[in-house]
Amino acid sequence: MNRQPTAWKRLFAAVVLGLLLTSCSTADMDDPDVTDGRTSQWGEGMGVPEASAFMKVKVPEGATAVKGAVQVNPREDIYLLSFVTDEKTAVRIAEDLHSEEPLRTRNHDLPPTTELFGYLGLVEPQTQEGVRWAGVCPPCTGDKRRNKVAWIEIYLQPQTQGNARVYLQAF
Repeated sequence: MNRQPTAWKRLFAAVVLGLLLTSCSTADMDDPDVTDGRTSQWGEGMGVPEASAFMKVKVPEGATAVKGAVQVNPREDIYLLSFVTDEKTAVRIAEDLHSEEPLRTRNHDLPPTTELFGYLGLVEPQTQEGVRWAGVCPPCTGDKRRNKVAWIEIYLQPQTQGNARVYLQAF
């Protein structure tokens, strides 16, 4: 097959995402050989500093409503970070992730595949109208700063007065 490199990268990202979703299935959680007896739990005392450090995303000066958490899983931890900043800064953060695809509006009528941001007291970004999204596999794009991040997603939700809520999720 003669595929373009971007097609391979998309395929890799889809496989990685599929593996993550498979690793979180209840069948795996019941198998002690798979999980070593551990289950998913929220990392006590783990929040904004840990999520920011893992993603290599600095919370902008003046950002408000800053929240973060780490879901500790048997196979891969999930890092969440969210804050409100001005629209220009939010777009710069998205651009810094080096996604091959630009931010695009997602269909908000579909149910979210995961419901993680509720832990932070936030509505899942996938369910909100007008939210723009981008996802990226940092190692696939050669982002050496994020070489330990398999996948990172960013959602930008428009707010009042030219601001946007930034949602970041990574594993």
